[in-house]
Amino acid sequence: MRKSLLALAAAATVFATAAQAQSASYAIDPTHTFVTFEIGHFGTSTNRGRFDKKEGNIQFDRAGKTGKVDIRFDASSVSTGTAAFDKHLQSPDLFDVAKHPTIAFSSDAFIFTGDKVSQVTGRLTLLGKTQPVTLKATQFNCFINPMIKRETCGGDFEATIDRTQFGMNYGVDWGFPKDVRLVIQVEAIRQ
Repeated sequence: MRKSLLALAAAATVFATAAQAQSASYAIDPTHTFVTFEIGHFGTSTNRGRFDKKEGNIQFDRAGKTGKVDIRFDASSVSTGTAAFDKHLQSPDLFDVAKHPTIAFSSDAFIFTGDKVSQVTGRLTLLGKTQPVTLKATQFNCFINPMIKRETCGGDFEATIDRTQFGMNYGVDWGFPKDVRLVIQVEAIRQ
């Protein structure tokens, strides 16, 4: 009986060590990671933009169903395809990039449905204010990237935020909506 208990304890230690080894570090692939934002324009069309400069890391343990995210975006890299609009977005009216050059998202709560990430709950920092945000996955997958021969994980995520919670009130009195839809595509490469 004693040998069985020792064998069981040894097996549990090996299993716990193996489970801890499952957690891996992933670096954001900037060529496959974008945050696009969408906001209505007087009920006639949708204005869209994205941030071109970003960096970050993800800790991910598929077996343990846990993860952490730390992603930062350079607010001055906002891009709509129209230089004058980009300049206005960078101004104190909106992103105020001179005072708040970085937008950040951090999380330590991954929610799984089966083996796939279905949500990531975290905190978005914008204009110096931090608010909770839940990103809902519309798809998620991990694969061996055939070009670089390393595991890559990622997906498409969505959330809607109330920009006024961050102090971005420009145009609300004119009828611009408070709600902004975020559409995020992210891929990260195992290090």
